[in-house]
Amino acid sequence: MAVRKIEHIGIMTANLEASIEFYKRVLGMEHTYNLPHPNGLIRLAFLRFPGSQETEIELVEGYNSELPIEGKVHHIAFTVDNIEEEYERLKRMGLPQLDSELSSLSNGARYFFFSGPDGERLELFQPGSAPGL
Repeated sequence: MAVRKIEHIGIMTANLEASIEFYKRVLGMEHTYNLPHPNGLIRLAFLRFPGSQETEIELVEGYNSELPIEGKVHHIAFTVDNIEEEYERLKRMGLPQLDSELSSLSNGARYFFFSGPDGERLELFQPGSAPGL
């Protein structure tokens, strides 16, 4: 197994720009980049703490802004080195909670989702390149 770290925490938002400003102003985070989702409906923004390349917050607009307060955290993502190997490993385990195929973002990132034992959404994520970096 080659999981290296928590990659990002995905948080649902009704207004991407307002949420970016909130996390910058209140928590001192830096807005690193936006990334459109390939489906054309969802918009993503990534933030991290100054000087840190570690865990990011991913703001997700356009997926479902009607979740209850307890449901705004959409998923926890873990960085992997080889997304294909990890996908096949989980398939071989017969994981019934494996609920998506391998997907790609426009920056080359690849990912898939699966569920934990209590239905929590987990993501394995192989990073692409940040736009403009």
